[in-house]
Amino acid sequence: MLSGKTIFISALDWGLGHATRCVPIIRRLEKDNKIIIGLTPLTKEIFETEFPFIEKINFPAYNIRYSSVLPVWLKLLADWPRISFVIKKEQILLEETIDKYKIDVVISDSRFGLHSKKAKTIFITHQLFLKAPFANRIAQQKNKKFILNFDEVWVPDFEDEGTSLSGKLSHDVHYHSNIQYIQPQSRLLKTSATTAAYDCLFILSGPQPQQQIFSELIITKIKANPALKFAMVCSNKLNFAHENTSVFISPNAASLSEIICSSKKIICRSGYSTLMDLHTLDKQNIILVPTPGQTEQEYLAEYWAHNFGALSLPQSKFSTLKLE
Repeated sequence: MLSGKTIFISALDWGLGHATRCVPIIRRLEKDNKIIIGLTPLTKEIFETEFPFIEKINFPAYNIRYSSVLPVWLKLLADWPRISFVIKKEQILLEETIDKYKIDVVISDSRFGLHSKKAKTIFITHQLFLKAPFANRIAQQKNKKFILNFDEVWVPDFEDEGTSLSGKLSHDVHYHSNIQYIQPQSRLLKTSATTAAYDCLFILSGPQPQQQIFSELIITKIKANPALKFAMVCSNKLNFAHENTSVFISPNAASLSEIICSSKKIICRSGYSTLMDLHTLDKQNIILVPTPGQTEQEYLAEYWAHNFGALSLPQSKFSTLKLE
C-alpha cells in the first residue's frame, strides 16, 4: 500500500456501490497518507458519514439514470454524448486539483477522466472485460482504451479465478501491464447475530427508475405474505408501512451488517458491491434479481447461481417467487 503521499480518490456515482467499496480502501490509506475525497451529490452522504474529518471537494456527477422502457445499454448509448462531456469536465478539474493540493496519487473508481501525467493514477474496476449484448468487441476496445490511460489497475477480487467473485469480468488475457488484485472490498463486518430477526431482507439499490419499479414488486410480495417478517433497506424514503416490515433508510455500515446477518434470506440486485458485501458476511440464502437489460448484473447473477448457490431470477418472473 501507499505511504507518505497526498492521495485524491473519487468514485463513480452509478448507484452507491463504487463509493461503498472505496470505504475500506480509504480506511487503510488514511493511516499513512493525506487523503482528499472527490464528492458528488449521490456519494456525499456515504463519505461524509464514514470520513467526517477528511477533506472533500465537489466533482462532476455522472447522473446515470435507467429507463423504464429502454435496456440499460441503449440508454447509455443515448447518454454517451453527455457522459463524454462529464469525462472531459472532470479531466480539467483534476488537473486544477493536482496543482492546488500537490496530489501525488489519483485513485479513480470507474471514473474514466481521472488520469493525468502529473501524478500516478490508479483505476479501480472489476470490469476489465465487458459483457455487452452486441458489438462487444467495440465496447471492449473503448473500455480498454480508457483503462490504459492509467498507470495501475486495482481489481477488487481474488486473483485465483477458481475463487473469483466476478468471474470473466476480471479474469481473461490481460492487456494492462500493471494489474493488482486487491481482494473483495466491503465496509461491512460480520456480526455475532445468532438468531434471525427477519425471514427475508430486500435490498434496494441502483439508479432510478428501476429501483422504484423493483420496490413496487417487492411491496406486492410483502402484502401477499403477512405471516412473514420482512426488512427493507433502501437509500430513499419509501411511502410504505406495513406491520410485518421494518424499513431502513441508508443505514450505516454497522447497522447494515447487523440487518443482513439477522436475515434468513436476502433478495437483491446482483450489483458487484452488494455481492462483495454478502460474501464478506458469509450469506448463503440469496436470490439475485438483476436490473433488466444490465448485462453485467445478468452475467453476475448467473455466475453466482452456478458457483455460489444463489438463485438467479429475472425481474419479469419475480411475481412467481414463493417465499413461504
